[in-house]
Parts: sequence; C-alpha cells; structure tokens
Amino acid sequence: MRDFPPDIRAYTDTGRAGDEPDTRNPRAFLRWMVVQQGRLFWFGLFVALIWMVPQTLGPWIVGRAIDTGIVAGNSAETVKWVVVLAVVTVAGALSGVVFHTVIVREWLIALYGTTMLVTRKALRLGHVLTRRTPTGEVLSVSGSDGDQFGALMEVTTRAFSQLAAYLVVAGIVLTTSVRMGLLVLVSAPLLVVLGAPLLRPMQRWQGVERSRNSELTSMATDIVAGLRILRGIGGEETFGGNYVAQSQRVRQSGVAAGRWLSAVESIGVLLSGGFVVALLWLGTREVAVGRLSVGQLVSFLGYGLFLVQPMRTFVEFAQKWTRSAVSARKAIAVYEQRSPWHPPTELRELPYAATIVDEVSGVTIAPHRLTMVVSAVPDDSSALADRLGRYLPNEEEALVSEEIPEDLRGRAARRERAVRAAARAAQADRDDVRAAQPWGVTVGGVDLFEVPLEVVRERILVSDTAPQVFAGTLRNAVDPLGRLTRAQAERALYTAAADDVFDALPGGWQGELDERGRGLSGGQRQRLVLMRALAADPEVLVLVEPTSAVDAHTEASIASRLGDHRAGRTTVVMTASPLLLHHADEVVLLVGGRVSERGRHADLLAGSARYRSVVVRGDDEPRASAPAGDSDSSNDTTDTTDTTDTTDTTDTTELAGSNELAAAGEGSR
Repeated sequence: MRDFPPDIRAYTDTGRAGDEPDTRNPRAFLRWMVVQQGRLFWFGLFVALIWMVPQTLGPWIVGRAIDTGIVAGNSAETVKWVVVLAVVTVAGALSGVVFHTVIVREWLIALYGTTMLVTRKALRLGHVLTRRTPTGEVLSVSGSDGDQFGALMEVTTRAFSQLAAYLVVAGIVLTTSVRMGLLVLVSAPLLVVLGAPLLRPMQRWQGVERSRNSELTSMATDIVAGLRILRGIGGEETFGGNYVAQSQRVRQSGVAAGRWLSAVESIGVLLSGGFVVALLWLGTREVAVGRLSVGQLVSFLGYGLFLVQPMRTFVEFAQKWTRSAVSARKAIAVYEQRSPWHPPTELRELPYAATIVDEVSGVTIAPHRLTMVVSAVPDDSSALADRLGRYLPNEEEALVSEEIPEDLRGRAARRERAVRAAARAAQADRDDVRAAQPWGVTVGGVDLFEVPLEVVRERILVSDTAPQVFAGTLRNAVDPLGRLTRAQAERALYTAAADDVFDALPGGWQGELDERGRGLSGGQRQRLVLMRALAADPEVLVLVEPTSAVDAHTEASIASRLGDHRAGRTTVVMTASPLLLHHADEVVLLVGGRVSERGRHADLLAGSARYRSVVVRGDDEPRASAPAGDSDSSNDTTDTTDTTDTTDTTDTTELAGSNELAAAGEGSR
C-alpha cells in the first residue's frame, strides 16, 4: 500500500511514464488523481464494501427475527437473530474504523501530493512559472484546490461502495417484491435526472468563486509583501479597502454557488423522503393483501431509511466532482506549463577564469575583477543581469491568467478559455524558441546555450533586488546546504555589514527568522540576502543594486570589504552608487542598453558628462538620516514614510509581490 507522505516522482529525474499529471482535460486529470492512489484506492474500496455489508444485512436480520421469532413466539430464534445482529454490528464497527482511516489517508495523499506537485513544478520552472501564471493561482492550486481533490478521493470511495450496496439492496428487495424492487431501482436515477440541470449553474458559480478567491490570494500576497511601504505612504486604507471589496465579491459568489448547491441537496432530501413515504405506502398495501409479512415490511422500511444515505452520497459526489472539475482546470493551467530549457545537443565545458562577453550590450567582463555597470535606465542593467544568469527576459504581457470574465457563459466562456490556453501555449513556444537559440553570452568563447543549465546556475549566481527571505534559522538562511564553516559564515556576515541582523535574533546563528523576514527591516533583509550570496561563493557573482536600502555609512563599509571578499573571483555589480563605484576595478556605462564608456570611476567622473549625469545625480540627493546599518530601521509594525529614493526601488519591488516557490529553486535569485 502507498505510504504517507506520498511518493511523488513527477517532475524529477527518477520519474516514469504516467507519473506526471494528465493535463488533457479536467476529467482526464481527475482520473489520473484516482490512479495515483494506487493500491490504496482499491484497498479502501474493499474495506468500504465490508463496512457496508452489516448495513445491508441489518434490516434483513431484523425482519427474520420478527417473522421467525417474535411473530412465531419462538424465543430461541429471536435470541439467535439478536446474536447474529450483534456480531454483524461489531464487525461493521471495526471495519468502519479501518475504512475511515483509509479514506482520510486517501484525502491526505491527494492534498499533500498536490502541494508536492506544485512545489516540484515551481522548482523546475523557476522564474518561468511566474512569467506565465499569476502567483495567486499557484498558491490556490497548492492549498484550496488540493483540499478539493482530497475530498473527491474520499467521496469517490464512499460513492462506489454505496452504489454496490444500493444494487445489493435492490436485488434483495426484487427477490421479495418486484414492485418495491422497481421503486428502489428507479429512485436513484430519478434523483440524477432531477438534479443534473442544477449542476451546470452550480459549477459556473463555483468557478467564479474560485477565480475571485484566487485574485483575493494574489492581493493578500502583494499587501503582505509591501506592508512596510504601504504604511510609509499611508496606503493601508486604500489597499485594505480593495481587499475588503474583493472579499465581499468572493462572499457573494460563494452565496450564489451555495444557493444552487442547496437546491441540489433539497432535491436529494425531498426525493429520498418521498421515496421512504412511497415505500411505506406500497409496503402496507402489500401486507394488507398478504404478499408481504410484517417482518418483510419492517425490513423494507429499514432498507428505505438505509437507501437515504447512498442517495445523499450520490448528491455529494456530484457536488464535489463539479467543484473538483473547476479546481482541475486551474491546476492544469499550472501543470501544463513546460520548461523551455533542454540539454544542449553538443555539450561543452564552461571555462574557468575566462572573459565574459554579452553580445547585446557589448559588455566585456574580465575574470577575477570587480566590474560595476552603471545605467540611467535600471531596466537595462537588470536585463544584462538576467542575460548573464541565463534567465528569460521579464515580460508583463507573458502573464496569462486562467480567470474568465464573469459575464461570459457557455460557448463564449469555452471560447475565451481556449483563447487563453492558446496564448499560454504561444508564450511557451516563444520561450522554447528563445531558450533553444544561442544565448548571446559567452564565457571564454563558449555560449551559455552550449552548457547545461544546472552548470550555469552553479557557476553564475544572480542576486537581484527582491530580498527573498524564508522562515527558519539564520544559519539555514545563509547556508541552506550546510557547507560553511563558522569562520566562513562570519566572514560573509562581516562583508555584508550584517552584524545587527545577527544581534537582532535571539540565539545568534540559531535564531529564528519569521516568514519573509518580517521581524527585519528592509535594509536588514537586503543585507541578509547579500550575505547569502557571498556565502555561496560562486565563480561569478552578479549583484543587482545590493545596497539600495542601506544608509551611506553601512554602504561604505560594504563597498570597502566587497573587493577583498571576492578576490580571485569575478564579480559584477549593477549600481549607480558612487560609494560602490569608487572601489570598482572597472566601471561600464550603458546608454540605450549598449556600452558607451568604460574605465575607472574617477576617470569617468572627470571626463564623461554622461557618466556624471547618472552618478552625481544620485550622489546629490541626500539619504534620509537613519541609525547606522540601515536606511530604514523601522520594522513592519512601526513604519513611517521613507524619503530615500533608492529604498523605494526595493520596496516597490516588494509591493509587486513575489513567488517564494519559484525563487526557492533559483538560489538567491
């Protein structure tokens, strides 16, 4: 039997055929979910059938006790059937314990299996996933949709076992009374016929609720990530009001879906109650004409009450299947995303200590040197960093949501869904084409396209402006693989001037960080990320605005230490800070995304008006006074307006939200 936690091999090197989800359509995906349960599903069905046996035999045993014991005045027969009923009841209770254990296990396997699938997919795609799918959708699939799949696994096992019990009861009743047996057989199909027309509007409103809830999750992610800057600009009420309005829309759609659900359940209750009444009326007539005994009538009434349970389970199955189909469509939008990266046809070794050349910008980076890139347009230097790390360029239009406008229904909704699926496929095709072409960045004459991606990620580390900090100990945040000695970790801490981060956590290296580093200020989080990048000690380190959220004194300390720390390694820093540029071995100025001038900072400052217009402008704007170590020492609970321009760059990045699942698979980036 499949053990827990689930053995998920999809999106791994050890995966086999059939391990990855079937993303052709929601039905195929849900069938795949059932198949993934393996032997556990069949074992659960077997135990469920055993659990149902006492319930199907109970009314018959009671009827026999009445006819052969009570009516006949035979106390021995009465005692015999009472003992038989007691044994069957005990067996049912024991099998019920096992049955409920198994179905909860099925639920958990589906739930956590979904979370593992989403995590694996995010790790495999990295930044590509968030280019194509909104963060809220990814989180909703991992959480609420996984719970829906678990509920479906549980109710499916019950529905199959109760369908078998329903057919057994119908057979027993038919052998005794054809009329009553036909009544039993007709009741369930009639329930399906009457309830089916209500399932489509219920599914539509459940889809609307799911979409609105996904958007609400994205809003919550953005608000939490940008809480500090929101408090600084006084935007809590505005964005909080937007969240409240969206939550009310989620509630309204939930109420609308609930109305249709209640209508479906009402039909089930009405029909099952009517079925019992009809069975009682027909049974008494059969007794009156002598075609049924009193005991048989009691048995039939017992079966009538028993069959209420399967009929309501069928309604519950229809409801959960409908909701799971909505969730499956959202999950497919995540799982069907394919990675654009493929092993090169001809592998080449990536040279060590070689010159790096970027064809697009014309930038040449000499090995073992501290090179800094200045650009009046930050996006140009960020794009260079992406190319050096072999990341696809950031494209806002690449993001294609699965959300369908609420006013579209029926064929229009299906057409819109097909259009969006085609858009995602087209974007994936464009990514494939870009990833399959020569990258345009060479190391010692070898294009990054000719080297396995994992080698590029290992040798070239890009640490951008978004301070991705995860919950856990400080030691794990700095050295997640546990490879550093104490001295190496302390050296990285010293270079990043992060002593106050260490002191702020009770327990030092074993101090616990909150989720996203909530207990730290923006500057502390930035220096923690810098410390992590330095501790990784890659051959080539690319830093994007590493000191944008710290005060001048701390920035000067980092600038004076960075060169010595990275001696013998290649380091590229995207910055316009004179404090950093002063320590550069070489400075490259980009104009329009191309190399305009290069040289030492002092020489460029003296001889280039364009260079001065970029660098001196930033130097002339004084930074807000702050305690040493951080231009924003206030934490998330006591923020005030931050007047530092460079700090705002980082904070607005935080406000845009982030996907920690994707970032987890790509190092400090």
